[in-house]
Amino acid sequence: MPREIENIIFSRFVNQEIPFEILTIKELYDRCKKSAYDLSNPHRIKFNALIIITKGNGKHIIDFKEQQLFPGLVIPLTKEQVHSFEKPLQVEGFVISFEEHFITQKISEKELFHFLQLFHNPAILIGAENLHVLTPLINLLKNINLDTNINLKSELIKTILMALLFQIKRHSVYQHEIFESKRFKDFITFKQLITKNYQDSHNANDYAKKMTVSYKYLNDICKEISKQTAKSFIDNWLLLEIKRNISENIHTSQEIAFKMGFKEPSNFIRFFKKFTGITPNQFQKINGFSSLG
Repeated sequence: MPREIENIIFSRFVNQEIPFEILTIKELYDRCKKSAYDLSNPHRIKFNALIIITKGNGKHIIDFKEQQLFPGLVIPLTKEQVHSFEKPLQVEGFVISFEEHFITQKISEKELFHFLQLFHNPAILIGAENLHVLTPLINLLKNINLDTNINLKSELIKTILMALLFQIKRHSVYQHEIFESKRFKDFITFKQLITKNYQDSHNANDYAKKMTVSYKYLNDICKEISKQTAKSFIDNWLLLEIKRNISENIHTSQEIAFKMGFKEPSNFIRFFKKFTGITPNQFQKINGFSSLG
């Protein structure tokens, strides 16, 4: 039977005032099983998550790419990413889920910078030998999350989660490149502008004007941080978002074309085939999704 990608909002499985939760991977599997939801089906999350692997080996699919799982690997997931778990369950660890605004509102510029930089990474290796430094913070988060005393609960969770993120970043086996703060924040602004304005423009010059910076500056920070030109970054973002839209099986090919800012469906198909070598319909068939209308 053809698969469809479902949008998962935070409140679907979590019923609590604070938009934060920490579970073991097995607890998440068991909960979804009771709800007759299969985590091995690709799904688009509408919140942020952090997956920490402590035992076992397996794989995880993130935005149509396979990621090998092993102890000491941390996977940051951001809103709108499509992912799926392996079936049967092969690994142990934790899944921390939260709404981004819960963490990022009212935090310092420095904390926001580190948060954004960490979640800019597709996967972080801290090594199995460093997992013990995370254990006290994970246990503390679990205990506070279960505590019925709501007095300063949000503040405690945010503080401890930020400490956990700092420890992950600190013990990363491959140390993160140090980007100048303003340049990195400008790159994040560029990404955010694309998500808000892609229907109107696919042109890097237009985004440089919106940011009141030169095209050269925008291109330079893109090459420095993403290893792509500004144009390539836009193209790759569009391609990924097109794949996500196709896989949801909600819109026809023509509707997706217009939604993604293509004036003509033929231009949309040409763009997709240029980067993938196949048409949108062929992509759906290869990945086992329903055919486009």
